[in-house]
Amino acid sequence: MRTLVIAIKELRQLRRDRLTLAMMVMLPMVQLMLFGYAINTDVRHMPLVIYDQDHSAASRELPQRLVATGFYDLLGEVRGYGEIEQSLRSGKAKVALVIPAHYSSDLRAGRATQAQLVVDGSDPQTVASATNTAASFVLARSGELMVARLNAVAAACGASATVGSAGGGAPLSLEPATWYNPELRTAVFIVPGLIGVILTMTMVMLTSMALARERERGTLEQLIVSPVRRVELIVGKIAPYTIIGYVQMTLVLALGKLVFRVPLVGSLGLLYALSFVFIAASLAVGMFVSTFAKTQQQAMQMSFFFLLPNILLSGFMFPFEAMPRPAQFISQLLPLTHFMRIVRGITLKGAEFSDVSGELVWLAALLAVLVTLASLRFQKKLD
Repeated sequence: MRTLVIAIKELRQLRRDRLTLAMMVMLPMVQLMLFGYAINTDVRHMPLVIYDQDHSAASRELPQRLVATGFYDLLGEVRGYGEIEQSLRSGKAKVALVIPAHYSSDLRAGRATQAQLVVDGSDPQTVASATNTAASFVLARSGELMVARLNAVAAACGASATVGSAGGGAPLSLEPATWYNPELRTAVFIVPGLIGVILTMTMVMLTSMALARERERGTLEQLIVSPVRRVELIVGKIAPYTIIGYVQMTLVLALGKLVFRVPLVGSLGLLYALSFVFIAASLAVGMFVSTFAKTQQQAMQMSFFFLLPNILLSGFMFPFEAMPRPAQFISQLLPLTHFMRIVRGITLKGAEFSDVSGELVWLAALLAVLVTLASLRFQKKLD
């Protein structure tokens, strides 16, 4: 009976803690939706640019049939390898198809020709999907050309025509080229992303417990009677943790370089400057969470609840292109998504400010919204 009384007491306390009760219901639902619907390792709709050096009907047909597979989205044409590099470096494109000069004339003359597929190697999953799909397509297309060539030879020479008489080599082949991570090492992909994940985890958790700690220790009354305004309180709470974020970032970069040989191609000064906006946005998320939590335990629970979508939808583990459109829209509202593109672009591809300026605009807008919401949510009263 005493055990039963204690169990009933715990259930009644849990019923009064509506926030924890709601999270117990919502967490499995969110996990089910994320893993069952949003997470997909079958990468489709990879942005594709074309470098057509032949400018013929046959060279225009090849990318059109490649896009028809559903694995690629054609962005447009570029005029050289320099523009290919700029497209891949900025993240606008993931794949580039290079069609050689004399492509159509070589096919008509029965000579073997070779196209090139340039893939952004900073995401190994994209490399595998892009290369395998294009290679399978080119092999099938080469078979079609071979059959057409055999039929033409048979019509001209009679039934005695053989493969050798038609030129036994494959009419069309593909040369894959992987940039930025030619060895396809997973550490090169994971370590830069870990910077964002670790910063999100620690910054959100530390600041989410800030106001809750004030309530538990009874020091919130001093803040209430002070002349400090709400915005000043929020910014003042955020500022000290910025230094902690930079220390963590430096440790991950140093260990990644020394232990895992992760390249640091771009400007570290640019990376540190842009990281300030992301660190501030993560801290603002924590402050916003702290306005809901009554205790530090609730703040920590809500932080983990926010962390799960960040890891799964930001592109840290799964390619952004593999997600359905609604999941992509949600991921655009997460600061980690944009910082992931910034840190990988600068460290692995040598991206410049112009290449990542769009992501910076997103981060700045999210920071402004989060600080505003946290300031509006915080009320200078105990209840």
